[in-house]
Amino acid sequence: MLERLNRAMDLIEDNLAGDVDVRELARVAATSEYHFRRMFSALAGMPLSEYVRRRRLTVAAAEVLAQDRTLLDVAVRYGYGSGEAFARAFRAVHGVGPAEARRAGVALRSQQRLSFHLVVEGTGNMRYRVVEKDAFRLVGRKARVPLVHEGMNPEIVEFMRALDPDEVRRIEALSDQEPRGLVNVSDDLADSRAEGTELDYYHGVVTSAEVPDGLDALPVEAGTWAVFEHSGPFPETLQYLWRDVFTQWFPSNPYRSRPGPEMVQTRLSADGTHADAELWIPVVRTTSEQSG
Repeated sequence: MLERLNRAMDLIEDNLAGDVDVRELARVAATSEYHFRRMFSALAGMPLSEYVRRRRLTVAAAEVLAQDRTLLDVAVRYGYGSGEAFARAFRAVHGVGPAEARRAGVALRSQQRLSFHLVVEGTGNMRYRVVEKDAFRLVGRKARVPLVHEGMNPEIVEFMRALDPDEVRRIEALSDQEPRGLVNVSDDLADSRAEGTELDYYHGVVTSAEVPDGLDALPVEAGTWAVFEHSGPFPETLQYLWRDVFTQWFPSNPYRSRPGPEMVQTRLSADGTHADAELWIPVVRTTSEQSG
């Protein structure tokens, strides 16, 4: 798997002055485009698109400094339709425009080329099970919120505080299957999973019941789910569990993620500092060729 990922990194480098075809990157890595984007983001700590942009402008900066081409020629070579568009992108990465960069002594920023190497990790155990579920509904209350990778999400905190306790109890009574009780659900996430991108956040239940008037509902197709259990400080234990699933569990097991809601059932300690969590991720089993 590492060899395939590094071949995909080579392919990015070969195409910085052209189009980087994500479908071809996924083919080289022997996975789907959807899973490649998510896996890259989890491993690299940034979206694939951001990495490509930074690498492209790092390489472009070298050509700007060499002064062998006009700034417009460099802009066109790296896919920008105008000098103004190139200057804006260049400034966003380097903090100065390309014309300023040609002045002696101006500091620029470099995005180092990524490569993946084996590090001995995974000495701990991840508790998981695989569950086949029929189609169901998520029923509850929904909000559109930004993605926050670490720490409390202020918009989710505000959303939860505003919920009517009596309505929440009525929603909880609709639960009739696993995961039983109230769950928190993330859906419609951007493939990049970049900090600040938006997602649909549900507080509700998994049910086959009809949807009462006034509640939000999300129909979910039948499929396979990987279910992970973990305990630790709240909210870090949930955020690190998500990270470890995508960076450690998926590369080690014959599954890949598939589109669908990601569900968490959390039992908090009385003081709200500790959580017992169960994370449900929609998955599909890979073929031996894909998982090799």
